Amino acid sequence: MLACASSKFGFLAALATSISLRNPLPSLPLRILGEFSDFSTFNDLLTQTKLADEINRRQTITVLAVDNGAAGGISSLPSDVQRKVLSVHVVLDYYDTDKLGAMKNHSAVLTTLFQSSGQATDRMGFLNYTKRPDGVMVFYSAEPGAPVNSQMVKVVASRPYNISVLQISSAIVPPDAPAPGPSDDDASADAPADAPAPTADGPTADGPAEADAPAHDKSNAADAPEGSAAGRAVAGAGLGIVALVVIIFTL
Repeated sequence: MLACASSKFGFLAALATSISLRNPLPSLPLRILGEFSDFSTFNDLLTQTKLADEINRRQTITVLAVDNGAAGGISSLPSDVQRKVLSVHVVLDYYDTDKLGAMKNHSAVLTTLFQSSGQATDRMGFLNYTKRPDGVMVFYSAEPGAPVNSQMVKVVASRPYNISVLQISSAIVPPDAPAPGPSDDDASADAPADAPAPTADGPTADGPAEADAPAHDKSNAADAPEGSAAGRAVAGAGLGIVALVVIIFTL
């Protein structure tokens, strides 16, 4: 029986080893980020947008992560846009400070996960990397007009030559990233444009009419007492007639 149990244990161990070899990096980026509370928002966004599943299918990647403060700019976007922006932060190759520092001409064009999605247009799926003369490494969208404002902060973790997690100073949002969210902003922006039109018409046309109305009401109010006195006179006459009829019948 011991031999049988040992055999079963050996089989299960071999099966587990086989599974782990086929998928050597299960959820590794999320596990790495999960060890640092500063990246909890970024980590949660990867899970919520299901980008974690895409990342886990890759054997060689570099994740450009932002801390909780910088991730706020991503979490405020609509969910579908969040996924697109986050996928720009996943580079389809391994990069660490040594490899980046050794780049020819201190610059390179990096291919991101967004490019592989088939949804990227123009150069939205690429990042530019540049090492400035002062030694600062910067990353920015390859789209024309993109701001150069995201700097390398530190290496969070690396596993040569499969996965690297680098912290950058700010989120990278391509200028032409499709965002349905602004349509709500456009609607709210249109509302003030419609509001002034009635306001402009109101004082010029309706204002005097409203101003005249109280004067008209006062004249009616002045006429009211006369009407009330006449009514009382008629009512008094009616009562007199009724009294006369009653007296006649009693006689």
